[in-house]
Amino acid sequence: MKLRLGIIGAGNIAASHIQNVLDGKCPDVEITAVADRKESRRQWAQEKLPNAAIFDEGSALIAAKPCDAVLIAVPHYQHPPLAIEAFRAGLHVLCEKPAGVYTLQVREMNAEADKHPDLTFGMMFNQRTNCLYRKIKQMLDAGELGEIKRVNWIVTDWYRTQFYYDSGAWRATWAGEGGGVLLNQCPHQLDLLQWLCGLPTRVHAFCHEGKWHDIEVEDDVTAYMEFANGATGVFVTTTADAPGTNRLEITGTRGRLICDENGLTYDRLKEDERVWCATCKEGFQKPDCERVPVTTDGENPQHAGVLNAFTAHIQTGAPLVADGREGINGLMLSNAIHLSAWTGETVSLPIDEERFLALLNERRAHSRLKADTDIVMDTSASYGGGAK
Repeated sequence: MKLRLGIIGAGNIAASHIQNVLDGKCPDVEITAVADRKESRRQWAQEKLPNAAIFDEGSALIAAKPCDAVLIAVPHYQHPPLAIEAFRAGLHVLCEKPAGVYTLQVREMNAEADKHPDLTFGMMFNQRTNCLYRKIKQMLDAGELGEIKRVNWIVTDWYRTQFYYDSGAWRATWAGEGGGVLLNQCPHQLDLLQWLCGLPTRVHAFCHEGKWHDIEVEDDVTAYMEFANGATGVFVTTTADAPGTNRLEITGTRGRLICDENGLTYDRLKEDERVWCATCKEGFQKPDCERVPVTTDGENPQHAGVLNAFTAHIQTGAPLVADGREGINGLMLSNAIHLSAWTGETVSLPIDEERFLALLNERRAHSRLKADTDIVMDTSASYGGGAK
């Protein structure tokens, strides 16, 4: 029997999910309901899915329960409250990234999920399906790099035009979206960073708001990170660089991994660098190093892969790509970067969540209103290629 899925929100990313199902990429899923506040999007959904029930509010869809599970794809602030409603109605939940805008809100969502252990809770971290990142995870967990010393990620290929930012009244506003590149584009990389290397313990960051676009939120970020084992890292991102770069470099005591447009490169030391440094009798001699071929399964199913795993977990108990409760981790790092930039301070993790919310609310109170629009764009080119 197919999973009956209700989709809350019929914008850019929801259109991609619907198309995946219609194209047969999710054979065990049937979309039985769609909710959106815009009449034009409801009409579009009805044309695409003539047998689906159509609602003007996510809460109305949840209350009617024409489905077994919901996929939440609405502006970020609404993710936790809708998920909580769905759990209380006995529905499984798959939530788009980010988990929410601030961690206090997401803790409430996670606590509600814990009250319903019979329900499946997944997060749409589709980049975890990329064979390159899965291979890195496998190698790190196996200790092939030894102790991590440094992690640097430059991800500046999230290019966006002013037209993109003007395409929605909520987009790139503190009141509507809750942040910029950190909350919209980079939840994937922040999740991957903590999934691969763990959360840092301290962050010092700079976020430039409206540096390259006419927006009130950040579009250029540089963050320095320190980890519990003494490792350090730098995270750099923007939506204004062209052609842009996506390069992840992880250095350990036994070698280095580089993930970029060329794939995955592994330089393996023949001896642990710390041992070599302490015992070598030469002043400039590096330990011997060899470039080792890295093979992957080549699979990168992205959003369809997450939805298929979510469906299989409900039907057979198969593993999720990402448990929904894990969404708070990358958001904690995102909130820490914002908090450091707003205060000019080095911030320890876990952050002072009440202080963060107070500063966020100050920005929400002065957020600019934008004219509403009805623009839906093809998002397929914004994920899934190379190391993105």
